[in-house]
Amino acid sequence: MKPKVTRAEHVAACSQPRDLPAPTLPEVAFLGRSNVGKSSLLNRLAGRRQLARTSATPGKTRLIHFYELAVRDTEVRFVDLPGYGYAKVSRSERHGWQRLVEGYLEDRPPLRLAVLLQDLRRDVSEDETLLLEWLAERGVASLVALTKADKLKPMRRSARVRELAVGFGRTNSGLVVTSAEKGLGIDDLWRRIFEAVS
Repeated sequence: MKPKVTRAEHVAACSQPRDLPAPTLPEVAFLGRSNVGKSSLLNRLAGRRQLARTSATPGKTRLIHFYELAVRDTEVRFVDLPGYGYAKVSRSERHGWQRLVEGYLEDRPPLRLAVLLQDLRRDVSEDETLLLEWLAERGVASLVALTKADKLKPMRRSARVRELAVGFGRTNSGLVVTSAEKGLGIDDLWRRIFEAVS
C-alpha cells in the first residue's frame, strides 16, 4: 500500500549537540555527499515540495534539521545531517560538522536507521565505506539508497547497481534504487523505514 503522509513539518535546526530536540520519536537519519540529492529525496518521501530546502550550491545545509512525519498510524522523525564532500568550506568548519554529526550518530537512543545516499552514477569512495564501518561498529543499522536513478537508462542502471553492490560489499537487496524526480523506489524505501521504526 502506498504510504500517505498526513503530517510533515520542520521542528528543529541544530548547530550544537546540546540543541538537539528531546528524543520522543523513532528517528531515521539521512547522510550523503553535498550534491547527492538529499533534500529532493526527503521532499519526495514526505510528499511535499518544500519541506527540505534544495539548493544548487553544495554544502548549504550546515545544521542538523529535524522533520516530524505522520504516516498511517506511525510517527517518525527524519534527521537531515549536513552533507560532506564537495562543499567549499574551511577546514575548521568541516571539523565542526564532523563533531556535530558524529555526536548525533554516536549517542542518540531513538535512532533506528541511518540511510546513506549515493549517486548511482558515482563510484563508492573511502568516505562512504568508512562511514558504514563506523556505523556498524556502533551498532547503528544502515541502508544505502542509490539516488538519481532516472539519469541512467534501465540497462546501464542495472549494471551500476551490481557494481555499487560490490563496492559497498552488500547484496542488491541491501540497496534501494531511487529517483526523487520520478518517484522510483520511494515505496520500497518507506517499507524499509517502517521495518526499522516498528
